[in-house]
Amino acid sequence: MPPIEPSLLVVQLRDRHLLRELSGMRVIDREQARIVGGFPSVWMVNRRLLALTRAGLLKRFFIGTETGWKKSLYSLSPSGAKLVQVPYRSPRRRPDEMLTIDFAVYHQLGINEIYCALKYHPIPLTDTRLVRWEIFQCPIDSQSSLKPDAYLEVQNAEKTVAAFLEFDLGHENLVIWRAKVQKYLRYAVSGEFERAFHQPQFRVLVVTNSERRREALRKATAAITDKIFWFTTADSIYRDGFWSPLWLRPRGDHEPISLL
Repeated sequence: MPPIEPSLLVVQLRDRHLLRELSGMRVIDREQARIVGGFPSVWMVNRRLLALTRAGLLKRFFIGTETGWKKSLYSLSPSGAKLVQVPYRSPRRRPDEMLTIDFAVYHQLGINEIYCALKYHPIPLTDTRLVRWEIFQCPIDSQSSLKPDAYLEVQNAEKTVAAFLEFDLGHENLVIWRAKVQKYLRYAVSGEFERAFHQPQFRVLVVTNSERRREALRKATAAITDKIFWFTTADSIYRDGFWSPLWLRPRGDHEPISLL
């Protein structure tokens, strides 16, 4: 199909919102675009993603799936970033490039799923809402060694839950994980967190790609601390919802609990 001149495309408020969100999300699939853009149907989101891509506001590439099909992925283009005046952050992929395996993309899509669950799905508690979501371009500690996947704050009339997110695909050596646990503990007692985020304490929410990996990280963490860390799997979140009782602490075989 021939490209659409950007000047001929009527950019809607929904489009601008999607482009702004992509500055932080970096890469999305069709379902994430549907949720973020509020599209009522698959047909409508497909049609709009194609129009934005042909107008040069989005970049499209593909990744293979386990079933042998290819999946379309979208990222912000320089023109799209300029249009909505946001930083240009995008994977370095050629237009319509076909990827086989890209763990950085899988990792980002997993983080985005958590973001969508928090921001675009109702929290099943009265007057509870996501009030802050932040991603980091640089380490957050004075030693320049700790870079979480994201930071979030959820608030209601009674309290604010502040937490860092670690989305784990199982590729990190347990030695590296134990070192990361130590970094979080040092950060927790250093006073840097309270000065930077204006909250007295934080949790670390660890979402893994399997129950086996979850238990390996729990065991490695429990050897160091039973504080601040909470564990679950991505499948549990997709099946039961982020706010369901599906979180485990480092030690013990107790029943899963909820965050709030």
